[in-house]
Amino acid sequence: MSFDTFFRAASYGTVACGALGLAASGGMGAGLAVAFVLVLVGAWVSEGRRWQLSERTGLVVVLLSMPLFYLDWKFQGGAGVGSERAQVAVSALVHLTLFLSSVKLFQIKADRDWLFLYLISFFEILLAAGLSISPLFMLMLGLYMFSALLTIVSFELRRAHRRVPAGEVRLLVAHEATLMSRLWNRRRWGGARMLRRLPLAALCLLILIFALALPIFFITPRFGSSAMTIAGGGATGYVGFSDRVSLGEIGRLQQNDRIVMRVRVDDPQAERNRDLRWRGVALDEFSGREWKRSIRNSDAVPRSERDRYQFGTTTHLEHLTTQTFFLEPIDTPVLFAAPRTLALQGALPFVRRDKEGALTTSLHLQERLTYRAYSDTVEPPAEILRRDVAVYPQEMRRYLQRPENLDPRIEQLAGAVVERYGAANVYDKARAIEDHLNNAYGYTLEMRAGGSDPLADFLFRVRAGHCEYFSTAMAVMLRTQGIAARVVNGFQMGEYNDAADAYTVRQKNAHSWVEVYFPKADAWVTFDPTPPAGRTLTTESGGLRAQLNKYAEALELFWIQYVVAYDRQEQRTLAGALRRRWSEYRQLAGLNLDALAATIRSWWEGSPEDAGGAKSLSRTSRIALLLFACALTFALLVYGRRLWRKGFNRRLTHGEEVDRSGSIVAFYQRMLEALEARGLRRAAHQTPLEFAAATGIPEALSLTRAYHRVRYGKEKLSTTEVAEVEEYLRRVEEKNS
Repeated sequence: MSFDTFFRAASYGTVACGALGLAASGGMGAGLAVAFVLVLVGAWVSEGRRWQLSERTGLVVVLLSMPLFYLDWKFQGGAGVGSERAQVAVSALVHLTLFLSSVKLFQIKADRDWLFLYLISFFEILLAAGLSISPLFMLMLGLYMFSALLTIVSFELRRAHRRVPAGEVRLLVAHEATLMSRLWNRRRWGGARMLRRLPLAALCLLILIFALALPIFFITPRFGSSAMTIAGGGATGYVGFSDRVSLGEIGRLQQNDRIVMRVRVDDPQAERNRDLRWRGVALDEFSGREWKRSIRNSDAVPRSERDRYQFGTTTHLEHLTTQTFFLEPIDTPVLFAAPRTLALQGALPFVRRDKEGALTTSLHLQERLTYRAYSDTVEPPAEILRRDVAVYPQEMRRYLQRPENLDPRIEQLAGAVVERYGAANVYDKARAIEDHLNNAYGYTLEMRAGGSDPLADFLFRVRAGHCEYFSTAMAVMLRTQGIAARVVNGFQMGEYNDAADAYTVRQKNAHSWVEVYFPKADAWVTFDPTPPAGRTLTTESGGLRAQLNKYAEALELFWIQYVVAYDRQEQRTLAGALRRRWSEYRQLAGLNLDALAATIRSWWEGSPEDAGGAKSLSRTSRIALLLFACALTFALLVYGRRLWRKGFNRRLTHGEEVDRSGSIVAFYQRMLEALEARGLRRAAHQTPLEFAAATGIPEALSLTRAYHRVRYGKEKLSTTEVAEVEEYLRRVEEKNS
C-alpha cells in the first residue's frame, strides 16, 4: 500500500466514523446510512478519475442546494410542536451535514477540502453526543478518535513531504547508481514499516489521551443532562401513578418489558432489605371503579445543604436502608423509594410530598433522574402490633371510606374470613384476609372482571385477576371491618444483576399492595394479598446470552452513573470510596512492611539455632552476604543500563550499527572539521557528495563514499577498509599542518 492510499483510507475512515456515530445514536435511519455507505464507495472509486467534481462545480452544487435544506427544516419543523419540532430540526441538520460530506468526497480535494471533511465529521460526533445517552457512544467515540489521530498524523506527514524543496534532491554520479538503488529499496521497506507502525502510534496516543482525560473527567462534575435527548423518543405509556387510577391500569403496565429504573441498595443481603418494594403513590378513596386521592394538595419540602430533602427521622441508624435510583425518562413526576422514606438527596429541581407520603418532582420526559433515598425499612414486631388497640384519630377516618353502592356480600365475606381464622385484633384480621386472598384466588393478567361492579365480579365470579384487584379487595374488606387501609402503587424489587450490583426494574414489575395503619405505633404496615404467582420475579435462564445481557446492563449502569448522571453527589461518593480504598491499601502495606521488617530484624539478630537445629550464620557472614548482594545488584543495574542504552540508540538510528572506527558519523565528522580548518565549509544546500566533489580533494570524495555506504547503505566496513579510512583521514588532517 502506498502512502497516498493509506492517507485516503484513514481520511475516509474518519468520515465514515462520524456518520457511524450519528447512525448509532439514532440521528439517521437505516436507509440514509446505506445511501451514505454507497456514497463513500463511489467517492473512493472515483478518486483520481476524470469525472471528479472541480472545486468550483462543488461550490455551485452546495450553494444551489441550500434553499432545499432550508425548506426541509422550515416545513417539516413547522408541522410539529415541542420535541417533535426539535427532532425534525435535528434531522434536517443531519441531512445537511451528510450532503456537504458527499459533495466534498466527490470533489477534487486540496488540503483545505480534507480539513473541511474532518470538521464535518467532528461536528457529526458532537451531534451524536447530544443525541445519545448510551454506552454505545463511548465505543463510537473511541473508534472515531483512533481514526482521527491516524488521519491527522498522516495528513501532517503528507504536508511535510510536499514542503521538501527541489534543491534537496540528490544528484548522484553514475557509479553510485547501485548504492542508491539499494538505498531506495531500504527506504521503501522503511516506508512500509512506518505505515504498519502508524496505527500502533495512533492507538498509543489514544490511550494516552484517555489516561490524561479520565482524572479531569471525574474531578470535574457535570451539572446538566443531555441537551438533545429528543432522539430517544421520550417516555410514553406509563400509567398508574397519578391522582386517579382505574382498575386494570397496573395490569397493562405488567405486560411491558421496558426498563423503568435501576436501583442499587446498600447491604442488599440484610434481612430488612430482602423483600423491598419501590413505593410510588398511595390512594385513599375508592369509587367502585377507580382509586383517587381525597386530598390532592402537597407540600414543598425545603432543600438543605448538599441537595438533601428531609422528611423525618429514625430511632436507630441500623434501620436505615440507602438506595440509589437511576430513573429512566417517564411521563410521571413520581419519585420511587422504599417505604417510610426519611430523606432524598439529588440534583432535583424541587421535591413535594403529599398527605399519603408520595414524593414528586418535575416531569422528566427527556432525561434520566439520579437520586439517593434513605428509608426506615424496619416495621414494628408483630407482637407489638397485635396489642395495638388505640382508637383512630379523626383525620385517619377517611381511610375507612367505602363506596355507597358496595355489594353487601363483600362485608359478609370479610366477616366470615375473620371468624374462620379466629382473628381477634387488627393485625391478625389483616393477616387473615391477606392469607385468604393469597390462597383462594388465582393470578392472571387478563382483564376478566368487569360489569358495573368489577370488584364484586372478581371476588364472586371470576376469582382471578392481577395485583390491583387483590389490593383493592383487601383494602375494601378491611374497611368493612373498621380497619384503616389504603392502596399503594409502585414496583417490586426487580431482577438482581450481580455484575452491576443493582436491581433492574421493568414495567412488568409494576405492583399494587396494601398499607394498614396502626395508631399506637403510628406506623403504616405493608400487606401483600397478591398470590405468589404475581410476586415471583422472572429471571433469565443461564447461558451465554444471559451472561452477555448481564454485563451489558452493568456497563450501561456504569455509563449512566459516572458519565450521564455524574454530578457533585457522585463526585463526593467516588472520592469517599477512593479514600476508603487508599486507607485500606495503606494499612495493608503498613502491616506487610512491619512483617518484613520483623523478618529482617530476626534474620539480622539471629538465634543460636534455627528451627531445624542447625547453626545460624555468624554476624560477620551475614555482613559479607549483604555486601555481596548489594555489589551484585549494583553491577546488574549498571550493566543493564548500558545494554538498554545501546539497544535504545540502535532503535533511534533504525538499526544502524557502529563500525570499528567508532561511530558511523565519527570519521565523516573528523573530515568536516579538518576541511573547515582549511576554510572549506559545507553549504546548507549541498549534499555530502556535492561538497566532496567541490573540494577537489580525492581523499574527501573517498571518505564521503564510504560514509554513504555505511550511513545509508547499511554496510559494514571491512578491516582493510577501516584502515583505508584512517589513512585518508590522516592525509586530510596532515594538509592542515
